[in-house]
Amino acid sequence: MGFSVGFVAGFVGVLALCHAANSTTQYKGLLKITEDDFSGPPFNVVVELIVGLVLCTWAAITVPGIFLSIHPHSDDNR
Repeated sequence: MGFSVGFVAGFVGVLALCHAANSTTQYKGLLKITEDDFSGPPFNVVVELIVGLVLCTWAAITVPGIFLSIHPHSDDNR
């Protein structure tokens, strides 16, 4: 049951995105308690979003496999 590196990276990327969403929700709840205005997510959440996006994008490109030609008369389609 060996997973490829791309699959694991995609899974970690999805976990990072879910954690960033949860952190932002908790941060907004904290701001409601302290009665501060929400001007944006904290810096560490933004970094986590970027890392998660990069990992998910890399996994989406590497996991499916080799791209084939879409031209109708290509030798790859035969």
